Amino acid sequence: MIYALDSTTIELCLEVFWWAKFRKHKAAVKLHTLLDVRCEIPCSIHVSDGKFHDVNVLDILEFEPEAFYVMDRGYIDWHRLHRIHRAGAFFVVRAKKNLAFERLYSKPVDKSTGLRCDQTIRLKGHYAARDYPDYLRRIKYYNKEHEVTYVYLTNHFDAKPMEIATLYLNRWKVEIFFKWVKQHLRIKRFWGESANAVKTQIWIAVCTFVLVAILKHRLKTPHSLNEMLQILSVSAFDKTPINQLFMKIKNKNQDPPISNQLDFFD
Repeated sequence: MIYALDSTTIELCLEVFWWAKFRKHKAAVKLHTLLDVRCEIPCSIHVSDGKFHDVNVLDILEFEPEAFYVMDRGYIDWHRLHRIHRAGAFFVVRAKKNLAFERLYSKPVDKSTGLRCDQTIRLKGHYAARDYPDYLRRIKYYNKEHEVTYVYLTNHFDAKPMEIATLYLNRWKVEIFFKWVKQHLRIKRFWGESANAVKTQIWIAVCTFVLVAILKHRLKTPHSLNEMLQILSVSAFDKTPINQLFMKIKNKNQDPPISNQLDFFD
């Protein structure tokens, strides 16, 4: 199993949503989401106020043995990452620029693929070494297309270095999930002002996404999630079975339009 962990912020009006104080003059809520990369469906979502730091969500999650957890550098906390390691799970996280480490061993890499190094390291510093006493794997990868160098840290030593770099690319799927939910499920404006009302509307949006995604997977329809959502919204009172609904729409789109209007141009 491969999971991508990230959060998104939904800004609110502080005068109305006073309970969700984020900054001095702003309010916000955060959606901390653990996304299953293979089916692109969220497995866990925690809704918090804007002050809740992203790394604190690692204290809430239960880690699955042998699973991969892909995170950005904002989730670097050596004590919490070592908890993932002790649970028998694996993590892939971007390293910070000020990482203090000692190189113990380097494996040869093919630099034509963009790889720059594959190292076994040990953390330096009293607190870092205390919180994470085991070895780590450090992989540096250069993306020629965007001219950016990435440095990844992981506790998995058997996978190929390009596989680790590819795993991290899957983290963008959770960003796509956030973008889709915000654009198509209308969670920027809320009907209620209480914390319960905001969380209820967010959960309704998430449940809608999950149901449409499951429907797409089971029907194996070529329609996008947005197209399916539009079809369902205009067919709420249609008595046609749902598996036939999308076939009927598809057949209608395939028929040429019939019009009595004359054409000015051939």
